[in-house]
Amino acid sequence: MAGQPVVTSLSIAAMARAGDRKVAHVKRHIAFEGLHNFRDLGGYRAADGRTVRWGRLFRSDSLGKLRGRDTDRFSALGIRTVIDLRYPWEIERSGRVPSHQGLAYHNLSIEHRPYDQAGLDPDVEPGRFLADKYTEVAHDGVKEIRRALEVIADDTAPLVFHCHSGKDRTGLLAMLVLALLGVHEDDIVADFALTELATERLVADWHANHPDLTLRWPAYGRAPRRDHAALPGRPDHAVRIGARLRRRTTRRRRRPGGRASHTAPAALSPSRARGLSPLPAPP
Repeated sequence: MAGQPVVTSLSIAAMARAGDRKVAHVKRHIAFEGLHNFRDLGGYRAADGRTVRWGRLFRSDSLGKLRGRDTDRFSALGIRTVIDLRYPWEIERSGRVPSHQGLAYHNLSIEHRPYDQAGLDPDVEPGRFLADKYTEVAHDGVKEIRRALEVIADDTAPLVFHCHSGKDRTGLLAMLVLALLGVHEDDIVADFALTELATERLVADWHANHPDLTLRWPAYGRAPRRDHAALPGRPDHAVRIGARLRRRTTRRRRRPGGRASHTAPAALSPSRARGLSPLPAPP
């Protein structure tokens, strides 16, 4: 139907083995004309047997690209909260989600050290680089990440978070949310890797926006995992970080004298983490 979001498929498309566990791969991208990496985080099974709600939590590339019919498709999803993880100067340069009544907007820039990913040396190994970058962002952006998790935990209406390409900053927050919900690490890795389905269009956008520049890093726009033979080394290290941060995210460390210290990235209490609103209420 015209003006309605088009979900490519919510049925299981394939089964893939990750380690000793089979992971169900679900086609979850939602089709837009100008957005390339908008997808639903629903359907993942949590540790307690509950399943993340469909249509409740979304991740995306920049919503500053919403135009025309895409705006209608976005509105049809009923999203009431947007978390924009970009730098303020990125928003000034590229725009933000169109404002309308009833839409809450939070700009929480979790990255504090700007860099040019497209201009990286071609020899930079993607897995190790991304692992180091995600660790850096997780520690630099502790205040903003914590606030983003609080917004997600407290909001009961559909919500989307995004950065520029919907891969790195967005991917890190998605890893943390899914890990806090108790989603298996293999599913978290698989979700990260789904950006590969958008890579070609993300790269095309880069060339269209920078016609006079050369894209030097061949891994730009890629979401590597071990079975992507084109990428050397062990690139899945990057996507393992989010799952490993689960313990640190929910642990309350103690200062001398017994006072709690939230020095771990984005610390939430375990009870609040278990109550994140994308999960249905326990039976």
